[in-house]
Amino acid sequence: MTGTREIRTDRAPAPGGPYSQAVVAGDFIFVSGQRPVDPVTGSIPGGVEAQSAQVLKNLAAVLDAAGSSLAEAVKVTAHLADLGDFTTFNKVYMRFFNPPYPARTTVGSELRGILVEVDVIAVRAKG
Repeated sequence: MTGTREIRTDRAPAPGGPYSQAVVAGDFIFVSGQRPVDPVTGSIPGGVEAQSAQVLKNLAAVLDAAGSSLAEAVKVTAHLADLGDFTTFNKVYMRFFNPPYPARTTVGSELRGILVEVDVIAVRAKG
């Protein structure tokens, strides 16, 4: 890919397949869906609240490695195994994001043993 560069950090789980944790393209950072895996222990916490927090911590770590932050997020896609967990996910989400909130899509997805996965598009921090 011309004009792009891969972002990798050990502060978020390593990719489980042929994809990058994130790719910088121009002024944007495209972060792959993050799973609720603790990058140190490899464990997955129980419950949607704890899993949501871990996913958002992983996203923040990848964005930090790219020189950005969740404050620079412009688009979020959240995948929930059970859309009944929407309210709980939202409560956690609001601890990590501040107004003006990024545009967001939330969908119900088959997630293979986890409750939440989130990807982000962010703007690179200037400077």
